[in-house]
Parts: sequence; structure tokens; C-alpha cells
Amino acid sequence: MQPPFQNDDLDLEAAVASARPQLVEFLSHHLGWLLTTSRRFLPGMALNGLDGITDHREKVSVLLDLLEKAGPATWKQFAQYLCMECDLPLDLEILLISSAGEGNFSQKQEAGTDVSARPSVPKGFAGRRRHRSSSVSDKDIKQQRLDSAGKYRHLLIDSIQQRYGSRRAAGAAAQQQTQPLAFSQAFVNLVIRHSKASHLKERTDKPRQDVAGAPEPEECADTAVKVSDLFCSVVPSGTTKVIFLFGKPGTGKTMLMHRICQKWAEGVLPQFLFTFLFEFRQLNLLKRKLTLKELLFDLFLQPEDSPDAVFQNLLENAWRTLIIFDGLDEFAANMDLSSSSKGGPTLTSHMSISELFVDLCHGKLLPGCTVLVTSRPKRLPNFLLNTVDLLAEIWGFDHEKVEEYVSHYFHQHSFKEQAIAHLKNNTKLLSMCLIPALCYVVCVCLEYLLLKHQRSVELPQTMTQFYIKMLLIFINKQQGEHADGEVTQLNCNKKAILGLCDLALKGLEDKKLVFYVGDIPEHVKEFASLHGLLTVFEVKTSGTCPEAGYAFVHLSLQEFFAALCLMVSKRVDKNYLKKKFSLKSKWTLKNEAKTELMESFHIFLSGLSSKECRTFLMLLAEQDEAWVQDKQDTILQSLKKLAATHLTGPKVIELCHCTFETQDLKVAQHIGSLLNFKYEFKNFRLTPLDMSALVFVINSGQDLTYLDFAGCLMDIDSLEVLAGCNNIEHLSFRSRRCGDDFASALSTSLRGMGSLKKLELTGGSITAEGMTNLVQASSQCLQLEEINLQDNRIRDPEVKRVMDLFSRMEKLKKIDLSNNDLSLNAVLILAKEVIACQNAAELRVRKDTVMIYFSGPSGKVPRSLDLRWEERKEHVIPTRHVKLCLQDRSLSSQHAKEIVAILQSCPCLSEVDLSGNKLGDEGCSCLLESLPWIPISKQLDLSQNCLSVNGICSLLKSVNTCQKMMEVQVSLCHETAVLRFTENGEFASLPPREEPVFSTDDQQYGEENQTPTASKKIRLTDSHFQASDLEKLYAVLKECSSISELDLSNNYLGDEGLLQLFQFLPNLKMLSSLKLNDNQISLNSVFFLAQSLSTLEHIKRMNLSLGHRQVVHLTFWERIRVRSTSRWRSSFLAHPKHVAAGRCFRLRDCGVGPEDVTRLCQILAQCPQLTEIDLSGNSLSDQSVERLLSFLPYLCHLTLLSIRNNTFSPRCTVSLINSINLCGRIRMVEVRSSENAFLHLGASTQSQKTSCRLTDCAIGQGQIDELCRVLEQRGWLAEVDLSRNQLGDDGLRCFLDRLHRVPVTCSLNLSHNRISQDGVLHLINAFATSGNTTEVQVSLCSKATLIIKLTSRDDPRKILRLAECNFQPEHLEKLCLLLEKCTGLTEYISSNNNVTVQAAERLLHSLRNNLGLLKMSIEEPWVCKESVTNLLELAVQASGNITEITICKDKTLFQLGVRFPHCLEKVESVVSRLNLHKPEIKHACFYQRVREKCAQLQELRWSHVELHNDEAEMLVKILLPLPELKKFGLTSSSIMPTGIDYLIMGLQNCQAIEELNLGHMKLSGAAIPKLVLALCEMPSLKRLILNHNSIGNDGCSRLTEALRNMHYLEEIKLKMQNLKRIDLSGNSPSPAGGEKLMGALACCQRIEELLLSRNVFGDRTAVELALCLPHTTNLKVLHLQNNDIGPAGGMKLARALVVCGLLEEISLSENDLGEGSIHALSEGLPRFEHLRKIDLKLCGITDDASKSLSHGFRQCPSMEEIILSWNALGDGGARELAGALPGMEKLKMLDLEKNRIGACGATKLAEQLAKCPEIQFIRLWDNPVSKGLAEKLTSQDPRLCFS
Repeated sequence: MQPPFQNDDLDLEAAVASARPQLVEFLSHHLGWLLTTSRRFLPGMALNGLDGITDHREKVSVLLDLLEKAGPATWKQFAQYLCMECDLPLDLEILLISSAGEGNFSQKQEAGTDVSARPSVPKGFAGRRRHRSSSVSDKDIKQQRLDSAGKYRHLLIDSIQQRYGSRRAAGAAAQQQTQPLAFSQAFVNLVIRHSKASHLKERTDKPRQDVAGAPEPEECADTAVKVSDLFCSVVPSGTTKVIFLFGKPGTGKTMLMHRICQKWAEGVLPQFLFTFLFEFRQLNLLKRKLTLKELLFDLFLQPEDSPDAVFQNLLENAWRTLIIFDGLDEFAANMDLSSSSKGGPTLTSHMSISELFVDLCHGKLLPGCTVLVTSRPKRLPNFLLNTVDLLAEIWGFDHEKVEEYVSHYFHQHSFKEQAIAHLKNNTKLLSMCLIPALCYVVCVCLEYLLLKHQRSVELPQTMTQFYIKMLLIFINKQQGEHADGEVTQLNCNKKAILGLCDLALKGLEDKKLVFYVGDIPEHVKEFASLHGLLTVFEVKTSGTCPEAGYAFVHLSLQEFFAALCLMVSKRVDKNYLKKKFSLKSKWTLKNEAKTELMESFHIFLSGLSSKECRTFLMLLAEQDEAWVQDKQDTILQSLKKLAATHLTGPKVIELCHCTFETQDLKVAQHIGSLLNFKYEFKNFRLTPLDMSALVFVINSGQDLTYLDFAGCLMDIDSLEVLAGCNNIEHLSFRSRRCGDDFASALSTSLRGMGSLKKLELTGGSITAEGMTNLVQASSQCLQLEEINLQDNRIRDPEVKRVMDLFSRMEKLKKIDLSNNDLSLNAVLILAKEVIACQNAAELRVRKDTVMIYFSGPSGKVPRSLDLRWEERKEHVIPTRHVKLCLQDRSLSSQHAKEIVAILQSCPCLSEVDLSGNKLGDEGCSCLLESLPWIPISKQLDLSQNCLSVNGICSLLKSVNTCQKMMEVQVSLCHETAVLRFTENGEFASLPPREEPVFSTDDQQYGEENQTPTASKKIRLTDSHFQASDLEKLYAVLKECSSISELDLSNNYLGDEGLLQLFQFLPNLKMLSSLKLNDNQISLNSVFFLAQSLSTLEHIKRMNLSLGHRQVVHLTFWERIRVRSTSRWRSSFLAHPKHVAAGRCFRLRDCGVGPEDVTRLCQILAQCPQLTEIDLSGNSLSDQSVERLLSFLPYLCHLTLLSIRNNTFSPRCTVSLINSINLCGRIRMVEVRSSENAFLHLGASTQSQKTSCRLTDCAIGQGQIDELCRVLEQRGWLAEVDLSRNQLGDDGLRCFLDRLHRVPVTCSLNLSHNRISQDGVLHLINAFATSGNTTEVQVSLCSKATLIIKLTSRDDPRKILRLAECNFQPEHLEKLCLLLEKCTGLTEYISSNNNVTVQAAERLLHSLRNNLGLLKMSIEEPWVCKESVTNLLELAVQASGNITEITICKDKTLFQLGVRFPHCLEKVESVVSRLNLHKPEIKHACFYQRVREKCAQLQELRWSHVELHNDEAEMLVKILLPLPELKKFGLTSSSIMPTGIDYLIMGLQNCQAIEELNLGHMKLSGAAIPKLVLALCEMPSLKRLILNHNSIGNDGCSRLTEALRNMHYLEEIKLKMQNLKRIDLSGNSPSPAGGEKLMGALACCQRIEELLLSRNVFGDRTAVELALCLPHTTNLKVLHLQNNDIGPAGGMKLARALVVCGLLEEISLSENDLGEGSIHALSEGLPRFEHLRKIDLKLCGITDDASKSLSHGFRQCPSMEEIILSWNALGDGGARELAGALPGMEKLKMLDLEKNRIGACGATKLAEQLAKCPEIQFIRLWDNPVSKGLAEKLTSQDPRLCFS
């Protein structure tokens, strides 16, 4: 019997071809036997012609060709004979048997030839054969084995055909209409693609999410695969081949396996003798271990006889055995390396299914066989990572296959074409049909609906709805024409459906896909079988009788019913539903044992949560709508939460599927808004169905989206779906798979993306043709702004056509063609076309980088390449600015002319970059010669072009030849060559090169009338020129008279080169800056340069340094260029603009000796107008300093001498101080830390005060005598500062002893000099006895303050301030004794000096002033603890009459003012104390005593006190009615229990009061009417303070009306006209109340202080205040801090302030004024001649406003304090402020805390601070200045405060 696969000669030919290589190799060693045998089988053919062939293999090949040509019968006889006679390799023998056919060999032999005629064989060859064949039984055994194998093979064929082939199809035809998800129609081939899918092969130790890797090479691109291609490489190599097919659910994997088995049974796969198919869902049921033989025979098919012989034959033919394992993803057990058997398996070893599977794949069992595995997409098991030989993906259908399938399905219906058209017109349905299983479901529903409704068909929208519809259709079909409707049928079958749902869910939870009869209730089984929802099959678990097994016809159907169970089951609550609904990834975790069986489960759950499914669920669950909706909402809420988590690309797609299934636009919109920035997909495949779900979510959102596909595989159909996405703003594809076909398909989709602005196709295989097609389509997308095509294969694009298309895209901004291997010729053509394209702005080419930028509208101006610029310059004014960059493209001198032509063709070039090429001197010279005719407006870069000195000279010459040249920057070492140009309109009038405008005669006159040449800069640095080079360079530079800046740094000029340069320096008339840094000059050059200050009068500043880095920087005065009036003179006369201005000489880090200093000073003394000398860091010795100081009288114009970073000895320090006696012009000598010295000099020697500051100079007692002798010689000292030295008590005593010899008025600062309490007492003694000491201020705390103020005139003041001196009782006693002697004391302030109450009483007795008034202040902790009564008792102990009592318990302050009469009545004090021991008299006597002592009381201020009944009564009845009381303040206090009303009633008796302060007293609006009555009784009131109360709107209104009414009444007007101060800070009235208050202010024309901080008035109130300000011209203090004033109110206020010319203090802090308000305020600052303080803290001031502010500050002559903290000032602002500091002579403090000032700004402030001796400190805390720099700057000048 002929086997089925040998139906024709083609099968024979294929079998011979597969056996031929081995056969040639074998017979080449037995050529003689073959020749003899061939003559027997080829009797009529002459073989003599073979003698000429010497190669044995070639001769064997020719013989085999002859045998094959003799016909199939001859070949079969030869093959059979060969197998019986020769000892062939087993695999070769099987191949030959296959080609010869299987049957009774004896019959074949009889039909062929006589056995006796057998030819002889070579010795050994025939001997082995005869020996092996000597026994007839061996042949019989072999024949029997072959016969048994043949029988089993036929048995396999019959079994497979019965299971999967045409016989089964015929039997199943009757069930065609009821068998869902089964391909009962003609099989349609699936789309299979060879894959290199990285996510399936990635290691378990890597993240399982989509990670973008390097772009795959071209050969890795997925290619189409036929089924036959899967097995094309099967060869007898003995190596097992593993084929892994993966595909998404429903793509037809199982059906394909059945199809392969069917085709094998039909003989289509002749390379396989045996084929076995195992399904993992059935293998899961096996619990016992098996041998390989049991697996093949017991579980698939048992041989009818001789199983051992069959198994042995199968082992011998392993390479021709195909074993299929279907559904690896459904396997429930672990599948890893541990599954492999230990120690090597044997054929009799019993192993688990996983062990058998692993060993088969590894080739340990049945080596050489072919193993075919299918699975859903998941990570490959570890053991398969390096085992799989072929990896492919089953995609399902494409559009063509869908149409083919639908045609087969509807081939019997008349509406077939209508069905096909319906699908084609519905993109969503078409995408769904690409999944074969869903395609079947769609066809079932479509057929049903078309049969019922021929005209209008409404199909479901989602997969879930299709499954529901399919279920209803199958139920309905069984009823036929008698069906009662879907709802009725659903109710009738409800119990069975619910049972099926329970079965499905329990199966998934238990990972069970196959069910036995006992698992399924009978009614469920009948229902499911009847409607084709369950399939039945034989289940073999052993060699015994098989059992019946049931399974859902598709796993997705089981998932559907399981999801349905959760939604309708009453046992499932919301929490359980949330737990079950989870977005599972398609990859499992490392070493995860479970198999994910719920691929579509959550999608079905989402679909069931749609409104369209609600009725179906209500019917099935028998629940109301609310119950069902509650469950549906649970799913929807879970979906929303998932969108807010971090999701990888695949999970985003799955979430989109879920969202699509819900068909809920609100949910989709919410999820779309959360996913807006998460659409990044990397390295996984996206199907059209995936894309449909994604587009649904994106289109539902309101935001524009960025879609990024990196390494993702997708077909053309996916791009068609994407065309409907309207909300894509940025679309990116990165994959080598993207070629011209992909670009072409994408082109058709672009038009539908109406919002697309950026398109990227990178890392692909697009060629020039694909680019052209893509650009042509893109040109229709007028909104497109950017196209990125980098890293493709666009080598020679159609430049002209492409640029023409680009020119039509009005909004296009950028094209990226980088890494496309563009040739140099293509780049140059591109440059021409870019210049010609009117909307092209820049071409940037650098190596492989190629980018084109566009700007402005396009298509309005014609392309200009074909027109000469000269022809159209009169008609078109170029507005473009084109940048051209051609870097690193190997341009040589040969390309120079072409480049020039390109550049000349564009009239609007702004920048040209030709760096990194090979133009050389020749190419650059060619370019530079044409430079006047090349319209470049900004920059030309020729760096890294192999330039020499000659090339540099050419560059420098262009400075003269090209009028627009502004700057040349060249460096040979750094290979830099940059030319910069000025931007103006002069170039438009330049003539063509070949047509001169002026004749020779008129040339000179023409030049004279031209616009003067602009100043130019030349930076020629780091070139290390030789002497010969300098001659060439200087010759060129000499002609460059228009140079404004010349930098020749780091060129090794030396002294000689410097000298040569200065010879022609006078020729450079426009020079403003000359830099010669690091040129290896010596000290001789320093003297030469200093001498040039005299010879070159226009030098402004000379900065020299010979340190580690040499510095030579000269700046020159700007010179006025005067045009000659003569026609015949074209030269310009240059004169210094500032003839009388000062000049500066700085020499640093030079190390000059005494003789050098003498020589230098002699030179500088000859220099006119030298105002500043800086000799810092020169290590000057004492002798050098003395010689320097001796020249001071000869430096007539010097104003500042600085010597920083120079260590001074004590002797040298005294010498510096003595300079005040050497030069009468010195105004200040300052020496800091014995390292930094500054001498400030005045303009004349007239007698003026001088200051001496020696801080931190280690001055001790030993230097006091010499120092005092110096000071005694100078009569007019304003200040002597010896702080931070080492005087100690002895030095202080010595200094005080010499103090009376200094008859001057000055301030002595001896702080931080280690003074003790004894030294303080000695100082007080000197203070008490000295006539010229007016004030002493001492503090022994951390501040360690000690300041003495002396005066030579009669000054009545004598003030003593003592703080934190830690006096002990003995010190206090001495203090009292000393103060008794000081009868002229006017003010005594004691703060925290351990003064007890008793000591205070003693002090009050001791203090007196014979001349009149004495003010005493005591701050001690006990003040806040004592009652008011006790403090008043203490007060009356003072001698004299009390004029002031101040009690501030928050500050622990007790203060008295006492007036002493000329003769004190001492008897009074004795009488007043009589009978005080009697309690009944004591109270009255105390009141009387207070009344008597306070009879002259003028000021009473109490703060933070608690007044009880008796104290309040004393205040109201005794103190307030005192006739001379003028100032009363009670703040932050309480009156118990009478309250504030009692106080206000008492205020009516204060008729002499001038100032009233009731701040922080919790005054409410109700108290205002009473207060107004009291105010009416105060005719002398000048100042009213009510800040920080709760007056509110009503109170403000009443108060405002009262003020206004008092103004209009004549008698009141006279009384209120002197109101000068209003303090309503912190009262928080509304803006309306604020406006009323501002209206009342217009009546207070004498107001001087207006304090309205922290009231949040707003802009409206600020505007009202601005209107009032013209009426308050006496205003001196204005506080508007934190009033919510914005730019509008701030602008009005700033402009109105100029009328208040008397302003002394302005606070606008904590208001967001805006830049405009700051500028307006700055413009008005010069009007404020008296302004002392301005507070602009936290006003948002930036560097932009700093220039105008600094200019304004400079013109405020009285400015003392500026607060600019907590703003946004940077280095630029700091530089502006620093420049203004020297002009503010009275400035004491500048606050710049919490800004953005860095190192540059801080350094600049430090430099200028040295010129400002009056400034006390600059605050720089919390600015971005490094700690090291801050410490350095502080050490140089401690007035800089960084802490």
C-alpha cells in the first residue's frame, strides 16, 4: 500500500533530495560497488563516460542522477536493494525507506530483479552485509519492525483524520449552526510572522515591563512565515528542534495545530513519519508520573501490536517525529529548570509531565525530534530561553483574510456581499474581526441580524456585547421559528446559564479548564452541549479506558461566563468584586508558579459594567437596576483608580480595552485625562484592536496627547485605525521595521489627525522615496510643526521637491534628517534649497546631524534660487534671518567657491558656521575676500579649519575691508576663528564687487562723508606667536585704526613684544580696552606700563598682576571723534572725553622691594589725574610701606590707596596711622586684621576731620604710647576705632590717662578688647571727672561694646549706657559712689546688669543733675514681676520732680524722667514718711506722695501691665488729670474689672494731652463713640495712635466722620489742625473702610507720620491715598507694609509720592508692586532730598528694576538705610547697586538678605565697599555665596555680613 504522502512524483523528488547529501557521502567510500550495482539497474546505458571524472563524490552524484532519471520505479528498487544489502546509518536508511515506499520487500524484489543476479560487492563491504544477513531471522526481525511501524503510522493517520480531518468535518456539518468559536467552514490561513520578540526572551532578573532597547537591526524585522516554513530546516542532525508559536487569545493557535495534524495525515509534511498532539489543559489532569512510551502511546494512541518494536522504530526515526504541545500558558504546574530530570533520563524513567516536556525540549529524550509549542504571549520559561530555534507569532487575520473568511461563512447566503461591505465600512468591527475567534462571533451575530432585518443592521459595539448577543442567538436558534423572543428564552434558561457561570468561575479559580461528568450538573451539561458552549472529548490519564471530558469551546468563553457570574451572583459583594478585578500583566513574576488564565476576564467585567448590559444583568440576576448599577459602579471606580497608578505600556493598552468595553464617555474622559502623559509603548506588539481601544480613550479626553511607539510591532491596519484619532499632538515611531511601506501607510492616515504638531519616525528603514511620499502627505497637514526622520536610510533625498513641499507648511518649525548618511553633495544642495526656501530659518549640519528650522508664514514669497539678489533687492526688503551651519563635513578649499556662491545667494544670513572642516588658509582666504559681498549680520565661524598665522592675518585684514565686521576672535591653540558682525541696514547699499561707486578723484571726499566706521574688537588669544609672527601681525594690526577692544592674552609676547605693540598703540584711535594677560612679561614691563600712564593720557585704568596668572588690562577713556570741516581732510581727531576724570593704577601679586616701590612711586607721581592706587598682594615690607607713604604728598590727585592681603607689623600699622601727619589730605586711615589697609584722601589740605580705624590688629598696651603720640599731633579727629584688639584693662587705663591730651571731638571705639568690670568702673570714673567726655556705652556680653564720645565744645549732654556688665554687689556699690560724683549726668541707661530692687533704690538716691533734667532707665527681669504700685513706690524714691514714667513689662523696662530744682527740700522727704507704719494712713499718704512727686509729670507710658481696681483708680483720678501731662500711652494692657470704658471716661479730663496711644488695647467699634467724646475734650492733641485694635469698618467710619466734622467746625478746626501722627497699623478694616479713612486724611494737612501697616487695604485704598497725598505735603514717615497693594495701586502711589518732598522714611515692604511701580518710584527718588530710609522688602524686585533703582538711590543725598531683602536680585542687580554705593555718602546700611546674589555680585559689592568708609554694614545672609568666599570677603571687610 502506497503511503498517502507519496501521491505523486513531487513527493518522491522531495524525499530523494533530503536523503541525497548523506547518500553521496556514504557511497563515495564504496564507489566500486555502486558502479557494479548501477549497471544492473541501468542495463541499456553506457557508463564509460564516467571514467573522466576523478572526484569520487562527483562521480557518485552523476550516478545517482542517472538512477533518478530512470524513473520512480527504478529508484525505488535501487533504494530497497541498497537498504537490504548495505549497513547504512539508521537515519539514512529511514530516508531511503521513505523514498522507496513501505510494503513487502519480497514482492518488490520479485517485481524488480532476480536475487541470484545480485552483483558482487567489495571485500569487507559485502562481508559485513553477508554476515549481518546470514541469518534469515535478522531480516525478518527488521522487516517485522518496519511493518509494525508502518502499521502504527497508518493508524496515526486514520486517528488524526478522524479527530481533525475531513471525516470529522463531515460529521460535524450537522452542528455547524450551533458550534460557536469553531472553524467548521473551510480553513483560512492565518498570518504568522517570524519574531525576535524581546519581551518573550528577557531574563527573569530584568524588569518585566516594556523596556526600550537599542533599535533592532534590519535582519531582525518580523517577516511573514508559511506553515511549511516552520519545518523547512528539519535535517537528520540528531539535534532537537524547538518551535515556539505565541499568539493572543482567539488568534487560532489550537485550530492551526489541528490543521497541521490534518495536513500531515494528508501527506503534505513528508519529512515527519510520526506526529503527536498534546493539549496542556488535558495534561493538567495527570497526577502520576509517566515514561516517554506511556506519554506517546497511552495518552495519544496505542499501537495495535508490537508496541516495543514501534517504540524502537520511533526512537530510530526521532528526527522524523513531530510532537505538538498546545497551550503552554494553560499548564498549571511549575515549568523551570528544576523540572529537568536529574542525572540524565532513561527510556524507562517515570517522570512528571513538566519533566518529560523539559527533557524533550532539551533533547535528552527522543533527541533529534521536532517539538512545536503554542502559548499566549508570556515570558518564555527559563529552560527555553536558549533552546528555542524558531520563534513566531500568530497574528490572526489581516483584512484580506477577514474578507476570505466572511466569504466562506456567507457563501450560501444571498447577502454575502452586503455582509462584507458592512464590515468594511465599520473600522471598529473590522479591527475586531482580525481576531479569528471574534470574527466568527461577529459573523454569527451579523448573519442572525441580516436574516431578521435585511435593511437596517445594528451590531453590538464591544466584545462583551457580542458574546451576550451570541449567547442569545444560540438560545434562540434552537427554538427555530417558534421562538418567543430573547427575553423569554433567557428567563427559561436562566438556571442553566447561572449554573454554567458558576462552573466557569470555579474552574478559573481552581485553574481547571477540563471538567468530568461529575463536575457538571446534568441540566447545565444538557444546555451547554445543546447550544455548543461545551465541547466533549476523550480524556486519557492511563492506558485504561478513556473518560469523557468537557471544556468550554474556548478559554475566552469560560472567562466571559466567569465574569458574568461575579456580576449576577448574590454571593459576590463589592469588596470581593474589587479583589477579583485587577489589571493583570501579560508577563509573570520571577519564579511565579501560577498560570494566568484570565487574559480577557477583566475586559469582560468592564464590558458588563456598561449601561447597555444593565437590562441583561437585571434579567439574569433577578435584581433591580440599583443593585446592578451598584456593582457596575464598583468596576468603573476601580478602573478610575487604576488609571491614577504607574502603568507600563501593555497595562495602559489593557486599561484602554477595559475602558472601551464600558462605552462610558465620562469614564473614558476621566481616564484619558489621567493617562495624558503615559502613552509610551516600548517593545511589544499592538494590534488594530489595541489601537481602536487606545483611540477611543484618547478621543474621549479633552487634552492633546503624545503617543510614543518604540520598537513596537504593528501592521498597516493599525495605522488606519490611528487615522481617526483627533487628539494626537505628538506622534513618534522608533523601529527598524518602519520602512517605505510603513511611511506610505502612515501618509494616508496623517490627514485625519487634525491636531498633530510633531511627527517622529526615527531609527527606521525609510529611504528617499519613502521620505518624499511622507512629506507630500505631511504638506497637507498645515498644523504640523515638526518632523523628525533621523536614523533612517535617506541617503540622497529629492531635495528640491521636498523643500518645495516644506515651503507650503505655514506652521512648520523643524525637520530632523540626522544620521541618514547624507553625502556632502546632498548637504550642499540642501544648503542651496534651504536658502531658497523663504520660510526656512536655519540649516544645522554637524557630522551626521542634519536639522532644518523654519519660521514665519510660508508660501507667500516665491522661492528665490532662480533670481539674483541684486535684481530684486529694490522690490523685496528681506525680513528673514537665516542661520547656516555646516560643521565637520570635510569641506576643503575646493569647495570654497561653491560655498561663497551659496552664501552670496542669500541676502539675509545671520550666522554661518563652517567650523570643523578642512578649508585651510587658501579656502578661508577665498571666503574672506568675498566677505564684503556676503550679507552676514551676526557671526561667521571658521574654527578648526587648519588655519596658520597667514590665515589669521587674512582674518585681521578683513576688519578693514568689511565695514560690518564687529569682532574677530582667534586662537591657534584652541583652533578658534570667529567673526562677528554688527546688525544694521548699511549693507543694503553696498555696491557689487565689480562696480565701484566713486571715481578715483572723488574717492577721498566720498570717504569723508560716509558714516564713521563702527568700533571693532579683536581677540587674538592662546596662539603662542613667535617673533617672526609678531612682525606680520603688528603690521596688520597697525592698519586697524577702528579697533575698540584688543585682547592679545596668552601669546608669549614678552617684554620686547609688549614694547613693539606700544609703538603703534597711538594709532589705534578708538581703543577702549587692551588685554595682554599671561604674556611672560617682567617687572621692567610693569615700570614701562606705569610710565605709559604719563605718555598716553587717554588710559583710564591699568590693572597689572605678575602672580600665578599674569594680568595686564588697560582701559581707555572714550574719545570724541570730531569730523574735519575741510573737504580735503578725511581724518578724525580723537580727544579724551573725560579730561579731568580720575585714573586708576592697580598692581597685584608682584613682590616688589623698597627700591622698586621708590621707582614706581617716582613714575606714578608724574602721572596726571591719578586718583586710585591699589598695591594689594605685593608682600610690601615695612620699609616699602614707609617709602610709599612718603610719596603721598606728591600724589596730588590721589583719593584712595589700597593695600590688601599684605601682612603689616605693629610698627608698620603705626606708620600707616602716622600718614595723617604726613599728608594733610588724608581723611581716613583704615587697617583691618593687620592685612588690609585703605587710605582715603580728600581734595584739599584744609582742616577737616580725620578717621583712624585699626581693627583686629593685635594692638596692646605696648603700642598705646606711640599711637597716642601720633593722634595728639592731628587736631581734627572724627573717629578712632581700636576695636578687636588686645588692650585689656591696663591698656584701657593707659589710653584713658592720655585721653585728655587729645583736644578733639571724636568717637572712640574700643569694643572687643577684653575689658572686665574693673576696667568699666575705671572708665566710669574717668567719665565722671572728664570734661570732654559726653557719652560712654559699655556692654560686656558677646557684643563686647565699648564706645566713648569726646567733644571739645561745651556740650550739656552726659550719657552713660551700661548693658550686661554682670555687676556683683561690690561693683554696684562702687558704681553708686562714682555716680554721686557725676553731677552733670543727663541720661543713665542700665540694661541687665544684675541691679536688684534695692540697688535700684540706691541708684535713684545717688543720681542727680545740678543743671536740671535727668533721664534714668533700668531694664531688669524683676520689672515684669513687680506690680504697678510697687514700681510707683520705687519711682517716688528718686530725688527731684518726676516728669516721665515709663513701664514696659514686655521689655522689662522701668524709666523715669526727673527734673532737679536748684535747691532740694530735703525736709519734705522726712515729713512724707511720718506715720507710714499705720495701715489706715499708708494708702492715703502714698497717693499724696505720688501727686506731689508727679506734679510736673509730662509723659506717662505703660505697656503690658495689668491694672487692678486701686491702680486703675489712681491712674484715672490722680495721674491723668495732672495739668502738665502731654503724652499718655497705655498699650497691650488690661484693666480689671472695670474695663476700657472706665479709662476712656477718665481721658475726658486730659485737656493738655498732645499724644494719645491706645494701641493693642482690643478697642472695638462700640468704644469709638465714647472715645470720640474724649477726643473732643483734647484741644492740644497732635498725635493719635490706635494701631492693632478691632475697630472694624463701622468704627473707622465713625472715627473718620468725627475727624471730618471736627475739621469743619471752626472751633474744632483750630483745635485739630496740629494733628501730626496717625498710627492705625494692624486694624484690618475692609477696603471700603480704608477708602473712607483715606478720604478723611485730606483734612489732616499737617500730618507728618502715617502708619498704616498690615491692614490689607488693597489697590483701591492705595489709589485713594494717592489722591490724598497732594494735601499732605508735610508728610515725613509713610508705612504701608503688607497692605496687599498690587501693580495698579503701586503705580498710582509711586507717581503721587513725588509731591511729598519732605519724606524721610518710606516702607512699602511685603507688597507685590510689580516692575512698573518700582520704575515709577525710582524716577521720583531724586525729589526726596530728606529721605533717610526706604524699605522695599519682599516686593518681587528683580535685576531689571535694579538699574533704575540704583540711579535713583544715587540722587538721594540723605539716604542712610536701604532695605531690599527677600527679593529676586541677582549678580546683575548687585553690580548696579555696588556702582551706586560710592555716590551715597551718608549711607550706613544696605540690606540684601535672601536674594539671588552669587559670587560675582558679592565680590563686586566688596570691591566698592572699600571706597565707602561711612557704610556700617551690608547684609547678605542666605544668598547663593559659597561659605569659603563668604569667609574670605568677611575677613577682608567685616562690614559684609553673611550670617
